[in-house]
Amino acid sequence: MPVFAANLTMMFNEWSFLDRFDAAAEAGFTAVEYLFPYEVPPEKIAERLARNKLEQALFNLPPGDWAAGERGIAALPGRFDDLNSDIKKALDYAAATGVKRLHLMAGLADPSDGEAATCYRRSVALAAERLAEIGIDLVIEPINGRNMPGYFLNDFGAAEKLIAELGLANLKLQFDIYHRQIMHGDVAMALRHLMPITGHIQVASVPSRHEPDGEELNYPYLFAEIDRLGYAGFVGCEYTPRGGTLEGLAWFKPFARS
Repeated sequence: MPVFAANLTMMFNEWSFLDRFDAAAEAGFTAVEYLFPYEVPPEKIAERLARNKLEQALFNLPPGDWAAGERGIAALPGRFDDLNSDIKKALDYAAATGVKRLHLMAGLADPSDGEAATCYRRSVALAAERLAEIGIDLVIEPINGRNMPGYFLNDFGAAEKLIAELGLANLKLQFDIYHRQIMHGDVAMALRHLMPITGHIQVASVPSRHEPDGEELNYPYLFAEIDRLGYAGFVGCEYTPRGGTLEGLAWFKPFARS
């Protein structure tokens, strides 16, 4: 049975950030993820995880200046030195939370730009090697251009190729089913093909990015397929509730911690 992680950036927004941990546990989740923890001291997050017996499934390395529109810096020429300090900051939070996988955002750049491609490859290799030293996986995620126009890593094939070329044991794919369906479709076959390199899965309805309970995709079938394929990681609920978070959790009841 899939182990679902509540995404505390997108879900449980009725509560303050730290109180979302309590709310997620009360709703039956055993794990959480979020985009960025860096505005909250790591020890406070660690306390909420321990209090609620929650596992930290995933979070992102620092993305650059998010408020100014940056969406990662890995593919941005001239930002390699910033990446070193970002990794150090993320590892402080990793040590506190016990997380075993971190996501490196690529940034806004043209995938056909050779300089950006070289920078991205170098950044991914550095981050993966640094994380490998302490037993953490690095995941990279293709993101569709409708939600994030101009994102550098906008193709599952490109992610698969880079992972194969670098050949780093702890470099994995973040398979977001929502992004896959919008970019390429063929989700079930892609899961079968890419499962050996998949380190994290995320879900949402398509096209509205709400609860995984309708619209284009047959999520009961996909959840069963994920189980059949032997996936042992977390499935992140990276969706925006249609209404209140709790009111939208009917789909989750069969999977909730009692």
